[in-house]
Amino acid sequence: MDARLKSLVTLLVLGGLLVLATVWGWSALTEPFPEKADPPICVDRDFEQGDTVARRDVTVSVWNASNRNGLAGLTMDLLTDVGFSRGQEGNAPDGAEVKRVQVWTGLPKKHPAVRLVARKLGKKVKVVDRTPDVAGVLVVVGNAFDDLAKGGPRKVQADESVVICGPPAVS
Repeated sequence: MDARLKSLVTLLVLGGLLVLATVWGWSALTEPFPEKADPPICVDRDFEQGDTVARRDVTVSVWNASNRNGLAGLTMDLLTDVGFSRGQEGNAPDGAEVKRVQVWTGLPKKHPAVRLVARKLGKKVKVVDRTPDVAGVLVVVGNAFDDLAKGGPRKVQADESVVICGPPAVS
């Protein structure tokens, strides 16, 4: 093979590699960044009969059923200040009639998470059998809500095996 043909083949091969590298580089450059997945607000954890369930193990969400702006956020701050895990905040659906405060959940009243939340809201808190699409136990506050109750247990024992939606484990 003469030198001119050898040079031409070499240039063609190098030119082809340059085109391939350019195409690959352009596709990598214009590809969107991978989406950052937000960690879950709460994850289901199993507690066996006799296990201790503390406030920090329970995620609480709050809906505002009053005409007071920011009441859900204020209530959430009060609940997290006493040890509950932060869930979601928002407005209650139209037509929700809550005078002071209620707990809406599909869990039984004797469930440890419900007991902890309800007792911190007061001894006469109504627990309503509803299963809203929110993280954890839902607290719905109305116009007459002003503060959490004094005291209330910081932890309770599970009377039976239960599942509680609580904060993801910190690693």
